[in-house]
Order: sequence, then C-alpha cells, then structure tokens
Amino acid sequence: MDVALSKNGRRVLRVFFGSLVVFLYAPIAILLIFSFNDSQLPTFPLSGFTTRWYHQFLTNPDLRGALATSAFVAAISSVGAVFLGVLASIALVRRRFAGKAALSALLLSPLVIPYVVFGISLLLFFHALGIPRSVVTVVVGHVVISLPYTILVIVPRLGQIDVALEEAAADLGANRIATFRWIVLPLILPAVVSALLIAFTTSFDEYAVASFVVGTRATFPIYLYGALRFPSRLPEVIAVAVVVMIVSLIVVVGAEVGRRVAERRLGAVEA
Repeated sequence: MDVALSKNGRRVLRVFFGSLVVFLYAPIAILLIFSFNDSQLPTFPLSGFTTRWYHQFLTNPDLRGALATSAFVAAISSVGAVFLGVLASIALVRRRFAGKAALSALLLSPLVIPYVVFGISLLLFFHALGIPRSVVTVVVGHVVISLPYTILVIVPRLGQIDVALEEAAADLGANRIATFRWIVLPLILPAVVSALLIAFTTSFDEYAVASFVVGTRATFPIYLYGALRFPSRLPEVIAVAVVVMIVSLIVVVGAEVGRRVAERRLGAVEA
C-alpha cells in the first residue's frame, strides 16, 4: 500500500503543505501589517494604524522615478526578449542545422551563470566598447538574462503545433510571414504572453546585473537597496513593496486566467 495514500500519510502531507504555505506567505502578511504601523520601526506591538507611509511614497519623486525607470526597462527588455525568444524557438524547433545543441546551450547559459559574474562581464564589455552606463545597458543585460525563460516557455508550445498546418498554409500560397502571422502566432499566443510576463517580472525585480551597468537613473531594486540603509525610509519602502506585490499578484492571476481561457479556445478550435 502506498504510504502517501494512507490516512496518516494524507495528514502528514496536509501538515507539510500547510507549513510550506505559511513559511512562504507569512513574511508577506507581516509586511502588509507593518505597512500600516504608525512607527518607523517594524516591531511588535504595533504603535497604531496609519496610511501616511503610502502617502509619502506617492509624493516621493525619487521613488516614483525609480519605479518608472524599472517599468520602462522591464517593458522594453521583455518585448525584446520575447521577440528574440520566438525567433530562437522557431529555429530550434522547425529548423535542422549543424550545432543546434551548442546553440541551445549558449542561449540557455545565462541560467547557470551567476548574475554577479555576468554583471561584471557586461561592465567590462561596455567599458571596452566605450559605451557609457545608462538605461540602455541595463536593457541589454536584462534581455540576455530573460531570453532563456522565454525560450523555455515558447519551445514546448511550438513543438505541440502540427507542422502540417504550416505546410497547408504554404500550399494555399501563404509565405512564411503570413503563415506565422495567421497560423503560428495565434496558436503560441498564450505561451508568448506567459513569456512576456516572466521576462517583465524578471527584469523589474533584478538587482545584481543592474547594479553593475546602471547609469544615473536608478532602477527600483537599486533604490530600495540604497533606502534600506536609512531607518527613516524603511516604512516607506515597506509600503511600496506591498503595492508592487499586490499589483504583481493581480497581473499574474489575470494573465493566468486569460492564458487558460485562450488555451481552452485554441484547444476547441484544434479539436
């Protein structure tokens, strides 16, 4: 008899799962509580209820500028990573050429390279080319580290599409661009959206690479790291962290619901 299917086994698994959920999400709940604490020190017992920390971060031009910079960098780098990821996925799935395994390993190598090492390498590379550190250098770094995630999401979906659909479109006179636009893209769209969100969140939260190649405009993680050195800014940092987590949760849940609906519709069409 399988131990996991026994009565005691199910109880142990439930306790383990509950403990895991508490371990993962209890810090977020505590962060939410402290964001309304009327004290600069995040300690118990609470001093009172206040919303002034949210008002302070909304009126802080430096913090709002850092958020805008991170959003801009994440938007540009995620679009670039998805664009390159779609092209790379088509080459890896639909084309046969020498060195495909080596190319795949090269494209996925940022997953195993420490971000600190990668950031130093990018810094030396840009310095050798005489390129000053700016938002552009951060975008380039984030495109490279986000590209493997987009490939890993798009390749499985692209592999599920029957090649006969593309061949039928070619027989009817469609060129490769038209075939991709009207056949392939609608079928891989859920994966493309998921890859876009993964790339966006990866870029928005990334600190290690950005810390080496950032210019005068600080990104949100870099601003937070600098603000943590000043205790007076800690409640404001907690408040903005809560807002970012809530917005991220809404986006992720909405995207997941949309992805499932789209896949259900595509599955009905394919059937």
